[in-house]
Amino acid sequence: MSEHQLAGQFLDAAIGLLQRVRDEEAGAIAAAGSLIADTVEAGGRLFVFGAGHSSLPAQDVVYRAGGLALMNLLSVPGAVGVDVMPATLGSALERVGGLAGAVLDTSPAQPGDLLIVISLSGRNSLPVEMAMNARALGLTVVGLTSLAYAEETKSRHVSGTFLKDHCDVVIDSKVAPGDAELSAEGLEGRFGPASTVVASAALQAIVASATGELAARGVNPPVLRSGNVDGGHEWNGQVLAEYRDRIFFRY
Repeated sequence: MSEHQLAGQFLDAAIGLLQRVRDEEAGAIAAAGSLIADTVEAGGRLFVFGAGHSSLPAQDVVYRAGGLALMNLLSVPGAVGVDVMPATLGSALERVGGLAGAVLDTSPAQPGDLLIVISLSGRNSLPVEMAMNARALGLTVVGLTSLAYAEETKSRHVSGTFLKDHCDVVIDSKVAPGDAELSAEGLEGRFGPASTVVASAALQAIVASATGELAARGVNPPVLRSGNVDGGHEWNGQVLAEYRDRIFFRY
């Protein structure tokens, strides 16, 4: 099989997953969008968290042209992407209990805010405790995860629960355990991870739904503009100034 065929197969697999999310998770995406709109309208703040590669879709909605200015990254040092050496340390930190509580207790998050937790497997201690502790503090929690992991793997949290068990709304990414969409003759294992593509698209769909709902309610959504279009920097400066008490990625 040629590399061109494999490239096409990967894109087809990613498109197939996106179509499933669109068709099967429409209700959950709309519900998550409504919760975000409720939070914004009520004066609350928005946070998003993901560890390892699950932090990539989280970062994609923060300070994003065309996105809501109120999205703030809730960061756990050492667990954001591959920002530590060795990179394997990040995976180890996901299994350590107590980190989520310490992060939330020292964060600006408060009752009435909303937190989106992204975790493909939803089985490690960090995302499970992040959702548990956030709800205990009075935050609304939206989870983006693969429900197949809860069916085919065991939780690594002492409670035996998964991320999905501690959320007000759950969006299923439909990604199979292992996050590898392709196989090829001569290769022993599977390859071609698609979870980042799917999670990023799903999260942007949620934000788009929330933005549209705010507008339908007569609330002007605080949407950022590209700094590469005329007037973009000026517009963003006004938005950041107006909502400065709800934005934590600037000084």
